Amino acid sequence: MTSFAQNTITLLRLLPRATLILLLLAAPVLAVPTMRANAGSTIEAPAPKKTGLGLVLLVSLQRA
Repeated sequence: MTSFAQNTITLLRLLPRATLILLLLAAPVLAVPTMRANAGSTIEAPAPKKTGLGLVLLVSLQRA
């Protein structure tokens, strides 16, 4: 068998595996536009109210 035929057979054996890997890597990238299309249906939690305890904790920890 010639080296060209051997290379062709090797390439044809690796082609399905390479295609599967490329599809697995490309799936998240291709899914982003469809997720952005449904951005109006997301429900966000209300922002937590700031109570101002951070400064009190900082000062008390520095004294200890």
